[in-house]
Amino acid sequence: MSLIDKYLEYIANVRRYSRRTQEIYAEVLKDFTKFAITEAASPEQVTDLMLKESLTPLVIRGYEMNLLDKRGLSPRTVNLHISVLSGLCRFLMKTDILTANPAKAVSRPKQEKRLPVFYRKDAMAGYFAESDIFAGEDILTSPEEFMERYTAAKSRPGYRIENDPVYSEMSKLAEKPDRFAAWLFEKRLKRAIVSTLYATGIRRSELVSMRRDSIDFDRRIMRVTGKGDKTREIPLVPSLCKEISLYLQAVEATVCGNRQWDSPLFVTSRGTDIYPEYVDRAVKSELGGTEGFTARKSPHVLRHTLATELLEDGTDLNSIKELLGHSSLAATQVYTHNSIAKLKKVYETAHPRAKSGGKHGD
Repeated sequence: MSLIDKYLEYIANVRRYSRRTQEIYAEVLKDFTKFAITEAASPEQVTDLMLKESLTPLVIRGYEMNLLDKRGLSPRTVNLHISVLSGLCRFLMKTDILTANPAKAVSRPKQEKRLPVFYRKDAMAGYFAESDIFAGEDILTSPEEFMERYTAAKSRPGYRIENDPVYSEMSKLAEKPDRFAAWLFEKRLKRAIVSTLYATGIRRSELVSMRRDSIDFDRRIMRVTGKGDKTREIPLVPSLCKEISLYLQAVEATVCGNRQWDSPLFVTSRGTDIYPEYVDRAVKSELGGTEGFTARKSPHVLRHTLATELLEDGTDLNSIKELLGHSSLAATQVYTHNSIAKLKKVYETAHPRAKSGGKHGD
């Protein structure tokens, strides 16, 4: 087994990195060896000695410049590549193959701090109001009856049925009840995914890995296994408990009955496990059909949104840290960016000079 294979095994079994992180590390290391070890025609021909000799500050600096100048990668991405190499070097130091970490001698490109993007409360409220019919109790019905209820729920000034893409899609499927039922189940599933991400702030990988027994309906808590294989409990609001319960009933009725308690929590209409890309598409399609969502539609923005709302409502940073599963408070402090707007409001309404328009005196 090569040194790179041993390192990848280490981050998988000891450090417990997610599958996606393992894939990224493997891609970066393959890319580095291709750049640094030109005498090897393929990754399989890279020997441990070749790898050791390539891990020098000069070679790593050349690799960094190649990523920045020739390939035009962003400073953020380049920093990720150097961090992966630094992690490999630390591992090789533990096994006495290297005596120092050459990646530490390479200066990193500066990157601008990106503030978390989040959705407005009214946009989220609008989405849940629009999609509420797909999370209801009486969803197992004929296409005609459901479509009638759907249009009745949509009756408001300015609504035109011919301009509604959801109704148009239902109309195409109405003549095929089985396909309509599968489509309706997928709508319930996607709504449940958005609801869970928004109400709990869990990561995409955590959502995908959840099992049926991750939910304790009696205690109204969700057990989540996060980074580093750490488990935490997250409280659930009654509305989310109800929605997940109704979703599970729909799974039993329309997908597959008698499922085990350790089976995946979220499955598609075909009974297959959801996967990261499915979650991405679900969030994008659900939020993309509602007004007010100007930011990119992704699971992580829902996580940012919950953290920002909790902070605005006065929740202390340590509580948010525990909820999100951050390893340090520094990762949570990034959400304080939005609190300045609230502070400014308080200042303008309470400070004597602010009330007087900034003029001298009271």
